[in-house]
Amino acid sequence: MIPRYTRPEMGRIWTDENKFQKWLEVEIATAEAEAEAGLIPKSAARALRRKGRFDVARILEIEKEVKHDVIAFTTNVAQEVGREARYLHFGLTSNDVVDTAQALQIREASQILLAGLGRLSEVLKKRALEFKHTPMMGRTHGIHAEPITFGWKLAIGYEENRRNTRRLEFAAEGMRVGKISGAVGTYAHLAPAIEKKILKKLGLAPAPIASQVIQRDRHAFYLATLAVIAASLEKIALEIRHLQRTEVREVEEFFALGQKGSSAMPHKRNPVTAEQISGLARVVRSNAQAAFENVALWHERDISHSSVERIILPDSTILVDYMLDRTATLVEKMFVYPKRMLENLNLMKGLIFSGQLLLDLTGKGASREDAYVWVQRNAMQVWETGEDFKSLALRDPDIRRYLTPSAIARVFNLERYLKHVDEIFQRVFGR
Repeated sequence: MIPRYTRPEMGRIWTDENKFQKWLEVEIATAEAEAEAGLIPKSAARALRRKGRFDVARILEIEKEVKHDVIAFTTNVAQEVGREARYLHFGLTSNDVVDTAQALQIREASQILLAGLGRLSEVLKKRALEFKHTPMMGRTHGIHAEPITFGWKLAIGYEENRRNTRRLEFAAEGMRVGKISGAVGTYAHLAPAIEKKILKKLGLAPAPIASQVIQRDRHAFYLATLAVIAASLEKIALEIRHLQRTEVREVEEFFALGQKGSSAMPHKRNPVTAEQISGLARVVRSNAQAAFENVALWHERDISHSSVERIILPDSTILVDYMLDRTATLVEKMFVYPKRMLENLNLMKGLIFSGQLLLDLTGKGASREDAYVWVQRNAMQVWETGEDFKSLALRDPDIRRYLTPSAIARVFNLERYLKHVDEIFQRVFGR
């Protein structure tokens, strides 16, 4: 069952209708390649192309009796094709059809996911450029560290998303393989040359070697890549959740007119979309673990992977597609409060410039050990009394022995911290 929030195009890929359609495409391509090689009559391939069709309800009805989905499928198609159907599924084993057709489904799903990654990149780039020079507080361990810009923060997400795009392209290419090599993969009934022709018709490459199934390390890598993408989306969502906390309130998830945040507290504006993205990322990561468990099968194949993949492949591609859409919308529509960012930047009375003060003192000849003691004792006084850090530095005799008032004033120049932002953006986005 497709969750109600699923975008229709991704959900359609994993319907029984599309799955059986892909199976039929594999059967037709096989028959046509076999006919070209003289293995079956050309009239049989033409009949399958012309008459080959199926009825999902009928297949499921047959499967209840025979307890085998591929046999149920071929039985139903044969009923439509008629006498020439004796050449249907000629020389194939079930997983020749199932694994090859699954590669077609994953190819379709990957195209949608890559489009979603592309949209997210566009949104991140647009908003990164919008806030390229908007100063805000950088935090490490959740504590004020040194100044950054909000655009710089978004540019980090853009670059990570670009890496994820390349990862998915690579993983999807690794899944763009089929196999028509028989019951244990030795081409006992059809030659490798026939397989190559069949897969060319389908736009797939042959797996260089396979058992009865395509090896599941490919699937594990693909699901792991989706898990990495989901983790990156959670990273963006979690950052917005942190920045939306009442005590911070530098960024806020879009809140529509008429929207309600709490049944009990009318004032609430909660980051529900960001929280949903964070939660769904856990599901995708769990599915990747299941994919790793599928790699080790008994000998040339058992069926333990099959039931798992019927869940994790649709669920993971559907969820990541949904998460990409929601994350892009989240970033595109979020409220940003530059004034609040500046207020928070000044919250600690200039303490964020302690690193620059330390460097300027050592640059003027003070030992690093002494300079650290002088800067820290003034910094601790700010923590304890709330006094202004710059004023304390100006009154400190040790600091004044090395730095003039104008040199101390220069320490507290925000632009010194942000002078390379343009260069960083050129490295990320180009000129």
